[in-house]
Amino acid sequence: MYQIYSVYVICTFAAMGGGLFGFDISSMSGVLATSAYTNYFHVNGGYLQGAITGAMAGGSFFGTLASSFIADKMSRKKAIQIAAVVWIVGSIFQTAANGIGLLVFGRVVAGIGAGIASAMVPVYQAEIAPKEIRGRVVSLQQFAITVGILVQYFIQYGSSFIDGGPKNPNQSTLAFRIPWGIQIFPATLLAVGMYFVPYSPRWLAGQDRWEEAIRVLANLHGNGDIAHPKVLAQYREIEEAMTFEREVGDSAFKALTQPRMMNRVVLTVCIQMWSQLCGMNVMMYYIVYMMQAAGVDNLLLTASIQYILNVALTLPAVLFIDTWGRRPSLLYGAMSMMILLLIVAVLEGVYGVPNPRTDSSLDAISWLIMDNPPVSRAIVACSYLFVCTFAVTWGPTSWTYASEIFPTGIRAKAVSLATASNWAWNCALAFAVPTLFQKINWKMYIVFAVFNLCAFVQVWLTVRETKGKTLEEMEEVFESGRPAWRGVSSGSRLDRLQRDIAEGTVKVRLNGRRYAEL
Repeated sequence: MYQIYSVYVICTFAAMGGGLFGFDISSMSGVLATSAYTNYFHVNGGYLQGAITGAMAGGSFFGTLASSFIADKMSRKKAIQIAAVVWIVGSIFQTAANGIGLLVFGRVVAGIGAGIASAMVPVYQAEIAPKEIRGRVVSLQQFAITVGILVQYFIQYGSSFIDGGPKNPNQSTLAFRIPWGIQIFPATLLAVGMYFVPYSPRWLAGQDRWEEAIRVLANLHGNGDIAHPKVLAQYREIEEAMTFEREVGDSAFKALTQPRMMNRVVLTVCIQMWSQLCGMNVMMYYIVYMMQAAGVDNLLLTASIQYILNVALTLPAVLFIDTWGRRPSLLYGAMSMMILLLIVAVLEGVYGVPNPRTDSSLDAISWLIMDNPPVSRAIVACSYLFVCTFAVTWGPTSWTYASEIFPTGIRAKAVSLATASNWAWNCALAFAVPTLFQKINWKMYIVFAVFNLCAFVQVWLTVRETKGKTLEEMEEVFESGRPAWRGVSSGSRLDRLQRDIAEGTVKVRLNGRRYAEL
């Protein structure tokens, strides 16, 4: 079968799995303001809407936990294909929903697929990519998420004009069935297309399929030349790391509980938690409510600008994350988002008033900015800046960091735990935020600002820089004994090994065959 070996093409295609996550995030935002949705399902904010929105994140939580078992047994590649098929089934149920029960069931099933994909796509990308561009290609996961959010939102925006627009009380259910049905097509493309990309060489090595592993490495990084110094250097690093893991002899779950690994597990779980508690998903899931509270008239169009900015500002991170590093991105992002949230809280707290309940379309919120265009524009501007900040910093970095700091034997399970944290908090926020809009209104932004401050402190104390290091060098990065804020030594062991192989001072053997002489 024809195989693609361009790292950029492979990782871009696999990132379509992240697109499913993006479709999930905006799968409700555009339909919330349509009469078709509110009249058909008889829901308008509160706990019920939170439960419907959170159902997909709940399914994703369990899909994420199951993902590592599938990926370790059947491969990262097949896990992504299974995720796509499950997503398709869930999308069919959502599209055919004749009531809240079937809608919630469909969202749970689709969520399982999104959970598997969101955990295993960055693992696959990290294991395929060379260290020089690993951050860039893993960041494609976040870029695909933002594209999925944007595409789904505009599909919903266009569909909202069916039968005269979202305010028509007799609007057809096609206004929400079309967006949910279209989700089937990218998942189908992903499921089929993954047949044409290689298995992860590190997964192959873990299965003792060493000849396949080195052929994949050669095709990925040596133009098919098994004797290329870069290929042999990577092969030797992987082999030594695998040998060490097997000599230790711990099971994957036991290894996760060892102190040196547990620290990393807790760190990545917290990073994924902060990526949700920073407030970004308030801007994504419930942007319509936020704009209503700000007194904005054209809700869907104003919100669409935010989704465009989210895509556009993710690109600089994709291009430069391997230049400016992981740690600075997380630090600057947390501090900037905290400041912007505090500004929104002050503006709404000072200039807002309780909802007079004279307009039933605003029943989902309890606090409004009324007849104050400058303040409304300032709040919208802060929300745009917030999204831009997240897109450049925490969005791509949170996925990259979790996928690169664990050994191959436990990487899938560790990343699945970290991603489960993401989905657990995603689910909790999806359920809680509609109620927060009603109960504590503008004070909610202060809560999220405090979360960002906590994230800043933890990142400063515990996050170590990983740019320019191979996956097999992470042991040295985390066990160096230096404080996180002191940084790590520059350069990579792989570069030195590659140079020694090229100069003939180091030999590498594969199944007894000598590729480089002493």
